[in-house]
Amino acid sequence: MSDYDVDLFVIGGGSGGVRAARIAAQHGARVMLAEEYRLGGTCVIRGCVPKKLLVYASRFRGEFEDAAGFGWTLAQPSFDWSTLIANKDKEIARLEAAYTATLTKAGVAIVKSRATLADAHTVQLANGERVRAAYILISTGGTPSMGDQIPGIEHAISSNEAFHLPELPRRVLIQGGGYIAVEFAGIFSGLGAQVTLVYRGENILRGFDDDVRQHVRADMEKHGVKVVTGCKIAALKRNGAHLAAHLTGGSQIAADCAMFAVGRLPNIGKLGVQAAGIAIAKNGGISVDEYSRTSVANIYAVGDVTNRVNLTPVAIREGHAFADTVFGGKPTAVDHTNVPTAVFSDPEVGAVGLTEGQARLHCVQTDIYKAMFRPLRATLSGRDTTVLLKLVVDGHSGRVVGCHMVGERAAEMAQLAAIAIKMRATKADFDATMALHPTTAEELVTMRTKSASYARAAAE
Repeated sequence: MSDYDVDLFVIGGGSGGVRAARIAAQHGARVMLAEEYRLGGTCVIRGCVPKKLLVYASRFRGEFEDAAGFGWTLAQPSFDWSTLIANKDKEIARLEAAYTATLTKAGVAIVKSRATLADAHTVQLANGERVRAAYILISTGGTPSMGDQIPGIEHAISSNEAFHLPELPRRVLIQGGGYIAVEFAGIFSGLGAQVTLVYRGENILRGFDDDVRQHVRADMEKHGVKVVTGCKIAALKRNGAHLAAHLTGGSQIAADCAMFAVGRLPNIGKLGVQAAGIAIAKNGGISVDEYSRTSVANIYAVGDVTNRVNLTPVAIREGHAFADTVFGGKPTAVDHTNVPTAVFSDPEVGAVGLTEGQARLHCVQTDIYKAMFRPLRATLSGRDTTVLLKLVVDGHSGRVVGCHMVGERAAEMAQLAAIAIKMRATKADFDATMALHPTTAEELVTMRTKSASYARAAAE
């Protein structure tokens, strides 16, 4: 590789790119990484980390209310948005510095510049400098989509801007029904805003189990979030500091802030993929094989830019596998099945494996086990909420193929359930596990009665 300036050039300093750069350098490669904004990417700078911090902040309101039932008497709490955002920014700055230190210690050269592809081996920096690389890794992540270019779209914000609002809006209108939309609905509502969620589909959280979708929606509505489905925003009009949103169904909603959370797109605009001859997949992301190799032999891509499974741990695993494959002599393909996921909504969602609908298409026999109950904590707090736990079982083999939960700490439970499902545990294995009482998680090993059982028709 002496004919090249570096062995590896990484475009994008997000979770996948940083992991790939560090591991490749540890394998002995000469690595350069370019990031035009801030190291850490979507997750650290404007995604899961700052969002989770805001989620924590939003949940204190309920904690204060619950405390009374346990004998606590509190003064009327007050909330200051500017303090939260300032403290959030300090933490993000700390994390970015940690990323920088980690890469520097590993010997990675960091370039704070936009980088584009000039050809299959050449990267051009914004200052005009060109770098020749034996291998190139694209890890530029995704970018928020604003959906249709409706009249007044310039008055709306995306999730990026939501982290930097000068003050907490009194009335928030959110369009979208996925992770980001539902999570921000809980954040703004928990912090005291009036929230309306508008979604074009029949129900929120498309792709999740139907019982989960219905349970989350009902609980959100019960606690003040207005959910409007079957329509979308057709136009936005500003009147001073306020907005008027006209919906496709003919109704109108007044708001102080309109946020569009209708999905994210692979960030490949003006990257130079055509110049390098890189193929784009039908899903709009960079087309890759099981080793994250693109249609160009020496160029790879990981993370959201491939639009496979757009989750931070997946990008990290893909980045590590790439480095081991190319520079570590250990060809490693990433398994994208049974990836656990969570929605840090209110109530929280944790899930892994097949939904009931998916299992009924893939399994000859599908058995469903469900538990729904009022959590112990709510008995004294008086909070009107219920927990849902659901196991999807392959009735032929007895293997648990899906686990879905709604309630406090659902994400933590899903991570552990994912281990069992990844190991192909059966319902009998769950049943043989001693319960830990009193917990919500014990329901996963004490469910004995089927709530439903389906046989797939032979013709299918």
